[in-house]
Amino acid sequence: MLKDKIALVTGAGRGIGREIALTLAKNGATVIVNYNGSKEAADEVVAEITKNGGSAEAVQCNVSDYAASEAFVKTVLEKYKKVDILVNNAGVTRDNLIMRMSEEDYDAVLDTNLKGTFNMIKHLSRSFIKQRGGKIINITSVSGVLGNAGQANYSASKAGVIGLTKSVAREFASRGVNVNAVAPGFIDTDMTKNMTEDAKKELNAMIPMGRVGSTADIAQMVLFLASDNANYITGQVMCVDGGMAI
Repeated sequence: MLKDKIALVTGAGRGIGREIALTLAKNGATVIVNYNGSKEAADEVVAEITKNGGSAEAVQCNVSDYAASEAFVKTVLEKYKKVDILVNNAGVTRDNLIMRMSEEDYDAVLDTNLKGTFNMIKHLSRSFIKQRGGKIINITSVSGVLGNAGQANYSASKAGVIGLTKSVAREFASRGVNVNAVAPGFIDTDMTKNMTEDAKKELNAMIPMGRVGSTADIAQMVLFLASDNANYITGQVMCVDGGMAI
């Protein structure tokens, strides 16, 4: 499905990003596995991809850093000559009620989640426009659609990603570049695994389908948007959330 495609996935060392990287590679893409913190986790993703006959490389970059992102993109383009699929997944949380939220925690979340997405699109924009094609998929959140108490910074950053997605989609549409967002709801990751049974019951009660989703649910939507099957879809926010944003 994605044979000969080069995919760059940010924050791909764990959780949703890891599953996206594995899924794109399984479907034929060469994957650049971006990470910021854990080289070991990113190397494990690469090892799993190569073990299954795929092609991947782990590259460290803090996407919230404008200059570092520019250098990262330049290195990737020098080696691979193009990027066909960009998945902006890197994200952090620093949850707190707004009256207790520090400026540092607000800035840290906006810098990675929103500015990091901008940085990667900005630095790859010339390449995408020149090749007159490509897929940009930004991972937002149901929190950016609905808002969430205790997540003013996170919700603002993810709502910003939605606005950024729609604006860039309008700018790039005439050049054959599709730009969409995926908004996960509550997904079974390390965070939810550590919850108490009572907390899990409360969580499931908030979801019309009565259960949390899997990382594979998100990865399959990303795979669809990255494929030729989604060539006439742009500027959309795909909620993969068990019905939370109905």
